[in-house]
Amino acid sequence: MGEDFATDLDGLIQQLRRIFDEDQVDVDQVIKLLGSYKSNPEDWMKFTKYTRNLVDRGNGKYNLMMLCWGEGQGSGIHDHANSHCFVKMLDGGLKEVMLEWPEGEIEQPMTVKDVNIYKKDQVAYINDSMGLHRMENESHSKHAVSLHLYCPPFGECYNFDERTGHKRKCCVVFHSCHDK
Repeated sequence: MGEDFATDLDGLIQQLRRIFDEDQVDVDQVIKLLGSYKSNPEDWMKFTKYTRNLVDRGNGKYNLMMLCWGEGQGSGIHDHANSHCFVKMLDGGLKEVMLEWPEGEIEQPMTVKDVNIYKKDQVAYINDSMGLHRMENESHSKHAVSLHLYCPPFGECYNFDERTGHKRKCCVVFHSCHDK
């Protein structure tokens, strides 16, 4: 068993592949590993061309993506298709708004359950049992960059309308794959 510590992005990817070779993945082990990686733009700048960039397909057990957030840019409210979602902040900061799942087919505003702020080198985690969320770069003068790990990988998820709770299926797309 290897050490759960990463000094660069390539080392992080190798350690993640080792961890995800197992049938059961320890969420705390992944959080610890992501937390050990100290953001270094020389490692990840090649992936920051635009919004969603696939960095590694992780032995088919996870997707590792780099998301680049312009000033004021944010995601819609979404689920994670029954996957684990880990977020490592590489630069800037993101605000996470967590929401309750809508109740049935009743049209009503969604309920905010928590708000978190994540800064460089912090790690966040969510799965569908915890609720839904949206992420946003609240800064109007600085971009943000985050590394997202989804296990297992998924190609579709649901986006939600905060005013009504209605959902619609969306396909996951990437601007680049493996920095190409």
